Amino acid sequence: MSKWTDVRDNVVNALHVDDVTEDVKQHVTSTLLSEVVPVIENAVDSFCDSTKEQSKSESGWCKIRDGVVLPLVMQGGVYVVKLVLSKTVSQTEAA
Repeated sequence: MSKWTDVRDNVVNALHVDDVTEDVKQHVTSTLLSEVVPVIENAVDSFCDSTKEQSKSESGWCKIRDGVVLPLVMQGGVYVVKLVLSKTVSQTEAA
């Protein structure tokens, strides 16, 4: 199995769900990708836009933090989660 599928299976094991079929795992992962991730992306984008706007009136570390670091970390985190979920779906569809 791929590392992406292992990540998904570890999440399912952490939830203590005893009887979960592969179809249910695929459905949940697809639902997360299609319905939850876009909402999170919009929230992160709004937050990043406001911090970037705020950074225009700041100087020094605060300007760098609000204008570059926070948006990069938050958008990067969302990108990684989306990538892991999409790789999980594509790996199991190919199998």
